[in-house]
Amino acid sequence: MDDGSRPDESRRDPTGSRFAAWAGGRLGVGGLLKDSRRRVFPDHWSFMLGEISLYSFVVLVLTGVYLTLYFHPSMEQVEYHGSYAPLRGQMVSEAFASTLHISFDVRGGLLIRQAHHWAALIFVASLFAHMMRMFFTGAFRKPREISWVIVFLLLVLGMFEGLTGYDLPDDLLSGTGLMVVNGTILSIPIVGTYLSMFLFGGEFPGDELIARFNTIHVVVLPALMTGLFAALVFLTIRHNRAQYPGPGRTERNVVGIPVRSFAVRAGGYFFLVAGVILIIASIAQINPVWLYGPYRPDQVTAGSQPDWYMGVADGLLRVMPGWEIVIRGHTLALDNLIPLAVGGGLFLVMGAYPFIEAWVTDDHRDHHLLDRPRNRPVRTALGAAWISVYAVALLGAANDVLATRFHVSVNAVTWAVRIGLFVVPFAVYAVTKRWALGLQLGDREKVLHGRETGVIRRMPNGEYREVHEPLGPEQLRALTAHEQYRPMGAGAGGHTQRLRARLSRSLYGEGTQIPKPVVHEHEEITD
Repeated sequence: MDDGSRPDESRRDPTGSRFAAWAGGRLGVGGLLKDSRRRVFPDHWSFMLGEISLYSFVVLVLTGVYLTLYFHPSMEQVEYHGSYAPLRGQMVSEAFASTLHISFDVRGGLLIRQAHHWAALIFVASLFAHMMRMFFTGAFRKPREISWVIVFLLLVLGMFEGLTGYDLPDDLLSGTGLMVVNGTILSIPIVGTYLSMFLFGGEFPGDELIARFNTIHVVVLPALMTGLFAALVFLTIRHNRAQYPGPGRTERNVVGIPVRSFAVRAGGYFFLVAGVILIIASIAQINPVWLYGPYRPDQVTAGSQPDWYMGVADGLLRVMPGWEIVIRGHTLALDNLIPLAVGGGLFLVMGAYPFIEAWVTDDHRDHHLLDRPRNRPVRTALGAAWISVYAVALLGAANDVLATRFHVSVNAVTWAVRIGLFVVPFAVYAVTKRWALGLQLGDREKVLHGRETGVIRRMPNGEYREVHEPLGPEQLRALTAHEQYRPMGAGAGGHTQRLRARLSRSLYGEGTQIPKPVVHEHEEITD
C-alpha cells in the first residue's frame, strides 16, 4: 500500500547517470558511449606531437576570438592618437591603429596577441613534426592514408592561415611580404593578373585586402580546419592509432591505456600546452609592429623574414636567377614561376606519398604495427633528403641576414644555397641510407651474438674473448618484430612488375635485413 512516503534519496541514481540515460534515450548514443569506455589507446611519447597541434589550435581559437573583439579590418586611413608616442599624429590604417590599441591600451592585449602568434608557430611546427613521425614509422599505410592526407591538408591550411594573419596588422614588414606574394601571383600565366586584381581589390596594394584576408583568416580557414580535425578524430577512433612493436602487440590487437586514463591525461596536457604558450608569450617578444611602422608602398623593410614555415618559398625565390622568356609577346617570369612550381611539387609529393609507396611495393594490406626507421632505409633516406631541401631553402630565405652577420658576400651565400639545393639532398640521402643499413647490421650482430658486456676473459689456450650477454625477450622482439620483405620477381609480369621489383629492392634494401627465421619471444637464438 502506498503510504505517500518519498523514496529514499540515497537510492536514486546520481544526476550524471540520469542525464546520461536521458541523452541516450533521445540521441541514441548510449551504445556508442559504452563501446568507447572499453577502448584502449596505444601509449608512446611521440603521439603527443599530434596532440600539441590540436591543443595549440584550441589556444589559437580562444585568443583569436579575444583579438577579434578589438581589431578593425579596414585600410581606411586615420590619424593615430594612441599611447605609442613616436607614431602620434601620423596617418595609419585602421587595422594598424587597432593593432597598436590592442598592444598598448587593451588590458592583457599584448599578451594575448603574442600568445596567438606563438601558438600559430607551435601549431605548424607540431603538425610538421607529427607528419615526420608518421612518415618515418609508416603510420600512413593502409588504412590510414586518409588520415595522412588530412594532416597534410591541415599543414597547408595552417601555413596559409599564418600568412593571412601575418598580414592583418598592415605594418611595413607584412606589406613587404605581400609584395612578394603579389609578384608570385602575377607570374602565373594567363590568370595571374586577374587573381591579383581580385585578391587586392584593384592594383596592389588595393583597398580591400585586409577585409578579405580577415574573412579568410577568421571564418573560412578555421571552419575548414575544424572540419578536418573532426574528421581526423573520427578516423583515429575508427582505426585507432598504429602501435609500436612490443610484447603482446600484433596486427590484430591493441595494447594501451583505457580511454578514461587517456582523457584525464589529455585534459592535463592541454593546460600544460596552453601554459607553456602563455609563458613564452610573456617573456619572448614577437612581431613588434610599432617598430616597423605602417605600410607604405614606396618603402621596404630591410632584413625582413617570414615565419619559418614560409621560409622554403621565400628561400627558393631569393636564390632563383632572374630568368624571363617571351612567348608570342607574353613574358614568363621564370624567377617566380619555377620556385612556385618546385615548392608546390615538393609538398604535393609529400601529400601523395602513401599512394606512391603502396604502388611501388604493391602492398595493400592493413598495417597496425609501426616500423623502425632503420628497417626502411630508403623511405628514411627520402624523408631526410626532403627535410634537407627544406632546411637549405630556409637558409636561402636569410641570405641577407647571414651575409651581414658573418661578414660575407650575399652573392656567395646565394650561390652556396643554389649549389646546396642540388648537392645536399643527394648527400643526405646516401649518408642516411648507409646509416640505416649500418644500424641494421648492428642489430643483426646483437640478435645473433648478444650484447657486448665489456668483460674480457682469457681462454685456456691464452686467447682473449669478450663476453656477450644474450638479449632478453623484449629486446629480441624490438629488434626482430618486423616483416622480412622480399623483392617481387621480374618474370612474366611485364614492364610494370619489373619496375616495381627494382623499386622494391631499392626501397627495402635486399640482403640487409636480419635473416629468417624471425626470433620471437622465448625462442632460442641459432646462428
